[in-house]
Amino acid sequence: MEFVEIKSQTKILLESGTNELEIMEFSIAGELFGINVAKVREIMMAQDVKKMPNSYDSIEGVFKSRDEIITVMDLAKYLNIPRQENSNYDLFIVTNFNKLNFAFRVEKVIGIDRISWTEIKKPDRAIYGGEEGVATGLAKYNDKLITILDFEKIIAEISPESSIQHESINKLGKRVENSKPILIVEDSMLLSKLIVDCLHKAGYKNTIKTDNGEEAWNYLQEVKKSGEQIKDHVACIVSDIEMPLMDGHHLTKLVKEDDKLKEIPLILFSSLITEQIYMKGKELGADEQITKPEIANLVSIIDRLT
Repeated sequence: MEFVEIKSQTKILLESGTNELEIMEFSIAGELFGINVAKVREIMMAQDVKKMPNSYDSIEGVFKSRDEIITVMDLAKYLNIPRQENSNYDLFIVTNFNKLNFAFRVEKVIGIDRISWTEIKKPDRAIYGGEEGVATGLAKYNDKLITILDFEKIIAEISPESSIQHESINKLGKRVENSKPILIVEDSMLLSKLIVDCLHKAGYKNTIKTDNGEEAWNYLQEVKKSGEQIKDHVACIVSDIEMPLMDGHHLTKLVKEDDKLKEIPLILFSSLITEQIYMKGKELGADEQITKPEIANLVSIIDRLT
């Protein structure tokens, strides 16, 4: 087997706002991990890798796949998990998100599970790296506990230029302070801080931070109950897609089906804006969709929509 392209085993990607996802379950030294299928381009047998000087210890090197040069990470080494003796350890999971391709060496790919985001809980911050840990969620499935890794954070550590950059705000020129309230919906502590800092730098000082779609939806319900003008509390929503408890697509569906909230501009800001995901977001009523880490473009869109 040279490679296997990933195709969804269900029609989940064709459905809209179901608050479900498909995760690819894989193992390293007997421990179970998961990655959103939407981030996986293909699975392939491990290839010969060319080592690169002065790279991170967990970076094996690069290999050529068709006409592309792809960086390979030893995921066990990155997570500091001892390999099992006599393990074949010979599969690459090739990912594509944030317009980047990376390969992660794993021991075994087990299959694809369809899970509701309500079954995925935010892990304790002490797991896999402390306050800025790389476990974005813990999923219960068929009596198994699967750790869903924050691959965006992993890649941001080894390739900082691929993440959100404060400096890009400078390209927008002179900015003035804006008091319009912007609701940020982002579960990654690292990315939410970067987004908020960049918006503040761009003049949007009035930001409300929530960790997932459920928290954001509860906040919006409180705003409705207050009887005050919605726009005085939320002038724009910027939401990730992948989040525990409630994802960005389901939040979009709820907001755009609500007579009092549907006029709030909603931007999906995610690493997963593929053509298929874009069509799904459009069907749900998202006003704009933009791929991370284009923060300057995000600010320009907020300027226009508000």
